[in-house]
Amino acid sequence: MKKKYILDAGILALFFAGREDAKKYVYRAYSNKDKVFMCEINVAEFLYNYAKVFGWDSAKAKHKLLRNSPIEIIGVDENLTLEAAKLKLKYYNILSLADCYLIAMAKILKAIIVTTDGSIKNVGEASTILLTINKL
Repeated sequence: MKKKYILDAGILALFFAGREDAKKYVYRAYSNKDKVFMCEINVAEFLYNYAKVFGWDSAKAKHKLLRNSPIEIIGVDENLTLEAAKLKLKYYNILSLADCYLIAMAKILKAIIVTTDGSIKNVGEASTILLTINKL
């Protein structure tokens, strides 16, 4: 049975920076070993953070690569929004709204979150793999 992973914005940044531990999860989608997802909200989060450092044209190029990849990007719907809102209410001072959407999607899809954000793991709402940013 295929595992399901949902990637946070930081994992894409690590992937494009060449980090092997992040590449592993993206390559699982390409090899068709597992299902890999992203939430549209987290795609936006990646794009604006990437653009702050490398410029908008570079971010758009990465966006095109992502859209042409086997990673399934899922948009926002009513059920996802309601679940994310409940999580934001519960963790209003701990998690961003984007983090709440990520966790909500993981819960709905029964997927494992792959993130660089320790707060997501610490709340314990969904199974989470934490990759540290400072690892080279």
